[in-house]
Amino acid sequence: MTHERLLVTEMSDRSFSRSNAAQARLHALVPGGAHTYARGSDQCPEHMTPIIDHGSGARVYDVDGNEYVEYGQGLRAITLGYGYAPVVDAVVEAARGGVGFSRPSIWELRAAERFLEHVPGADMVKFAKNGSDATTAAIKLARASTGRDMVAVCGTQPFFSVDDWFIGTTAMRAGIPADDLERTVKFRYNDLDSVRALLAEHPGRIAAVILEPATATAEPAPGFLEGLRALADEDGFVLVFDEMITGMRWSSGGGQKVYGVTPDLSTWGKALANGFSIAALAGKREIMELGGLNTDKSRVWLLSTTHGGETTGLAAMLAVYDAYAERDVVGVMETQGEKLRQGLIAAAADHGVEEHIPVLGRATCMVFGTKDHEGNPSQPFRTLFIQEMLRRGVLAPSLVISAAHTDDDIAHTVEAAHGAMEIYAKALAAGTTDGLLVGRPVAPAVRELAAPRRLEVQP
Repeated sequence: MTHERLLVTEMSDRSFSRSNAAQARLHALVPGGAHTYARGSDQCPEHMTPIIDHGSGARVYDVDGNEYVEYGQGLRAITLGYGYAPVVDAVVEAARGGVGFSRPSIWELRAAERFLEHVPGADMVKFAKNGSDATTAAIKLARASTGRDMVAVCGTQPFFSVDDWFIGTTAMRAGIPADDLERTVKFRYNDLDSVRALLAEHPGRIAAVILEPATATAEPAPGFLEGLRALADEDGFVLVFDEMITGMRWSSGGGQKVYGVTPDLSTWGKALANGFSIAALAGKREIMELGGLNTDKSRVWLLSTTHGGETTGLAAMLAVYDAYAERDVVGVMETQGEKLRQGLIAAAADHGVEEHIPVLGRATCMVFGTKDHEGNPSQPFRTLFIQEMLRRGVLAPSLVISAAHTDDDIAHTVEAAHGAMEIYAKALAAGTTDGLLVGRPVAPAVRELAAPRRLEVQP
């Protein structure tokens, strides 16, 4: 069967009527129509908003019965695939014995011991249920241990917390007191001088420097992380690595293990339990104990959550560590990711769009770019590409892969990309997505005004 015949057959069978109806109902009941802004309907083509019924491996199925090879993997939280049986079985077994008690369970000890085996330089860990709680706890500890009030965040990285100290730096700052905004400042990734400038501008005030050790599209320059470590030792601020994404995708020890630089504190979540709810704050004993019982200093109200020790999340994390011990999960993702990269690059070259749809980043955590006919980043062209991939059975807000993606999944994705890129090339030739894109373009998830603005492309 030719590319054209296969893709036309798949496209003709797709309906989104039930998904669109469910999405409309969600908007009536849930602010934003989703519980995560990155999952909002404004991130999908206007009339193609799949509402997922279930997933298996690297595939998901919507309420209309459509099947997709899926990338993004639960906002990067899945590395073993959806419904991975050993993790699910471990969760079920733990749940049968009770999910939470009025005293710590043995699961908390098992999980803490296992976690700390994997994270170099960390002496203690405290578990929670979401990443924002963990990063905010890290900032609170840094302020308590240093007696300082300001925080330096990496301004060229997108997200650290929903809490005021960070969200106040974004376009969505409504409801946040102005004085909170003054205590967070920004530096640039791979730019030690920008950190030095902040330290000079605010001497003795910066309690924490927080960043992801790497991102999908940016690796640390030689000496950058080491330079931050030296600056922390010299100035006295607390160095915090946000390992929400790098943890379990770069290695089970995160970016700090890959790059050989140990932070004072690190925060974890996402793939730690293959999508089950767990987050972690880890770090040096002398800092972490400020939230404990073994300190003669004023105590920090650290992480104190009803569900932090929930047995199901801890059991899921332990089962994930078992899976990583049994095979090289990161290595599988790297291999499959490279296959996907090369297939998409070849497809783009076939259609003359290789400069317009670049494939970027580490093989375990890739993204794609979308540029218009003038070579500028374009939301309408991004939407067009997502739309055409959806029509061909690929849900791809990114190219983030899991170890469950098979060669067949990748072949299907490349096949779909051929069809999507053919349409994309037509839009480039016309200088506009008009007539090809159905509805409004997607919009940045973090923006001040709710109504997505229609972006005009000049012919």
